Amino acid sequence: MNSYTAWSNYVKEVSMKRLVYADFDEEGVYVYQAFKPKTVQIAVELGTFGKGFTFERTSWIKPSFGWVLRRTKYGTKNRMQGIAKIKMRHQAFEEILDQSIESHWNKALFDQEDSWSKALNKSDVIHQWDPERDLVGRRLDRQAIQIGIRGKVIRKYVSDDILGVEDGADLAHDFGLFIKYVSDNFPEVPQEREYPISEALFRKLGCIR
Repeated sequence: MNSYTAWSNYVKEVSMKRLVYADFDEEGVYVYQAFKPKTVQIAVELGTFGKGFTFERTSWIKPSFGWVLRRTKYGTKNRMQGIAKIKMRHQAFEEILDQSIESHWNKALFDQEDSWSKALNKSDVIHQWDPERDLVGRRLDRQAIQIGIRGKVIRKYVSDDILGVEDGADLAHDFGLFIKYVSDNFPEVPQEREYPISEALFRKLGCIR
């Protein structure tokens, strides 16, 4: 089976779009992480992560604010009440994506499951695709990427890749209140749109348009 046929068959097996959506500007791209509030407070003060952040396990970054809202129950879930809005350098974000191996075997990229498993175990970056939600919890017709970093990559992320950190918990709470009380005061939303990546990276990540 040639690579084009494998890719075509893979696309047919996955019904939902897979696209990297993010809020970004000329300077950088925003991703989100959830922690205890104190960890986020320290990160905001330092401009990167400090006490409370661990290098000993895989840390997941998510470009989708809607996905984070659902995962953290709008900033109310235990140990996830703190939401960090992190601005990363474009080059760093793209380098991380380029190193990433999908958490599930993608037959279009790896002929054998064993070769994928070895690549996954060697890589400091993994990614997976999860059902995407809008900011009020409605399911969209695409999947959202989340990226797990570890080893040397997570250390570089903290020391070099982050341009700044904001506290996103208040905005998460505002959305929670909007939904609960059906308020007319719709919070100001991050402007997420498709993030431009090369065709090679598009295929490597298992994206589907």
